[in-house]
Amino acid sequence: MTQPNILVIMADQLAPHFTGAYGHKVAKTPHLDALAARGMRFDAAYCNSPLCAPSRFAFMSGQHISRIAAYDNASEFRASVPTFAHYLKSLGYRTCLSGKMHFVGPDQMHGFEDRVTTDIYPADFAWTPDWEAPDERIDKWYHNMQTVKESGVAHATFQIDYDDEVGFAAKRWLFDAARDKARGNDAPFAMVASFIHPHDPYVARPEWWNLYADDEIELPAFTPALEDQDPFSRRLMDGIEASYVPLSEAEIRRARRAYLANVSYFDSKIGELVQTLEETGAFDNTIVIVTADHGDMLGERGLWYKMNFFEHSARVPLVMAGPGVSAGTAQNAVSLVDLLPTFIDIGGGDETMIGEPIDGRSLMPLARGEEDPVDEAIGEYCAEMTGYPVIMIRRGPLKYIHCDSDPPQLYDLSADPLETKNVAAEPEYSGAAAGFAAEVAARWDGNSLRHKIIATQKSRRALHAAMEAGASEPWDYNPPSDASRQYVRNTMDWTVAASRYRYPPIKD
Repeated sequence: MTQPNILVIMADQLAPHFTGAYGHKVAKTPHLDALAARGMRFDAAYCNSPLCAPSRFAFMSGQHISRIAAYDNASEFRASVPTFAHYLKSLGYRTCLSGKMHFVGPDQMHGFEDRVTTDIYPADFAWTPDWEAPDERIDKWYHNMQTVKESGVAHATFQIDYDDEVGFAAKRWLFDAARDKARGNDAPFAMVASFIHPHDPYVARPEWWNLYADDEIELPAFTPALEDQDPFSRRLMDGIEASYVPLSEAEIRRARRAYLANVSYFDSKIGELVQTLEETGAFDNTIVIVTADHGDMLGERGLWYKMNFFEHSARVPLVMAGPGVSAGTAQNAVSLVDLLPTFIDIGGGDETMIGEPIDGRSLMPLARGEEDPVDEAIGEYCAEMTGYPVIMIRRGPLKYIHCDSDPPQLYDLSADPLETKNVAAEPEYSGAAAGFAAEVAARWDGNSLRHKIIATQKSRRALHAAMEAGASEPWDYNPPSDASRQYVRNTMDWTVAASRYRYPPIKD
């Protein structure tokens, strides 16, 4: 059987609730909607940590963040951790990353043969939190209410520049792969095109902003009074200033409008890449997967951004379409760690090739419309605005959230999708709550994990201070470029260069 190509199109901070494919009333996402219509939409897909770098490292490795010590946005992603890019290379795939993956540390490839852009965020230890001073903000930390208040329209931002570059570089690489195929290289490809939108700042170009009107932007559906917030949510609100910096309804609508505009912008990138597959003849043999690293609360429950396990923060879109994928919806709880074994399955590999133990399972049975007895997603959060690990278990309709410093939370999503009522202390849920509590105690040693996290935070802060104090080699990725071999140069025959770039090639 021919190995299908794999194209992963990844958003940053995209809650599925704000897409047409997942039922939003006014979101304009025609390209994602089209993929969902011809493929499988996963309705209970979760990130494994609601923060950029840890979530992406779990996605790449198929392992939970406590297993690989990927706790926060300044945790090193160790070169010794196998990723799906490594495994797919072993299966004969050409691998490419265009865009953001937030790799921290000297290894900036992690199995990708080609990396065609730099990253948008730092690759060093600058953003290391301090659990021994949990109330202190990280230097240059930008998640605050000023970001919400400054939402609106702009013709250019560093994020727009970046995503335009990511999209162009991805398309150019796909055309290069098609040219190579025309010359006889039949290796399948696996590409990740990873965009920064719709991540805050909530600022959009006019053509996307103008797709929406203020009067059609809904306000958050549920906002508890400050005194009714659970302790962890209250710490988050304090950390992002939401507990003491008021927002007007107009400011909230403007931020949500800009977010929707940027969702539409990201959707346009899906369209461009799918069109490139069509133009290069790869469409019929490519499985396209659209997902994100986490969601965005956008004012729901009085919270913004991510860093918690409520639905708008922890859930991600997950749509698969292509050969071997049925059209439909899957209701089982799944998570990003499931994608590594899914890719191995797609590529024709099996568990015998896996190095380190993984935490996911292949989603191809669900993608084919088959039954799957597993209905579970696990999450861990070990970064800002907490001093203790936060654990989530989503199993069936129930979601349990545990933090050693806080009372437990249990939500029945079938009866309460907005998570308005914590039923952990309700008599009818006492058995479930006790079972989850026992499971957390058995699976996680919270005290030991906390001490490991604090120890690595201390080490990374010391290393960062040393790197800042003197000369050091930056880890930020610099894509290789040789201008002497691009386009037409005096060492080249003009006609040869022209034919080399042309696609489809001229037939002899």
